[in-house]
Amino acid sequence: MDKATYDKGMEIRRATLGDAYVDKAVDGMVDFTKDLQELVTTYCWGEVWGREGLDRKTRSTINIAMIASLNRQHELAAHVRGAINNGLTPDEIKEILLQVGIYCGVPAMVDSFRIARGVLEDMEAI
Repeated sequence: MDKATYDKGMEIRRATLGDAYVDKAVDGMVDFTKDLQELVTTYCWGEVWGREGLDRKTRSTINIAMIASLNRQHELAAHVRGAINNGLTPDEIKEILLQVGIYCGVPAMVDSFRIARGVLEDMEAI
């Protein structure tokens, strides 16, 4: 693991998902999941999110669309919060989820709206 890329990834991860979310993931590490956390932080957040080709708002847009399309609701909640932190508005998130419904199916869209609404209400964004 490259420490500089890991540190860069941790900074981006915390800025996007929030300290509480990241602390819970890191504090919950056991020997079995340590390599997973290091890999995600280094390569997902440091290498990919740390690239200059797209800004964080665009990366959040893409993530919401992909995660909602795959119907990965646990991850969607974290990334809706991250999208707000990265500058998306609730209306932009709504539009992404409506498009998911057309291209990926209504069940994925309905579940995604349910999760996004809960997060946005919790954040008092709507």
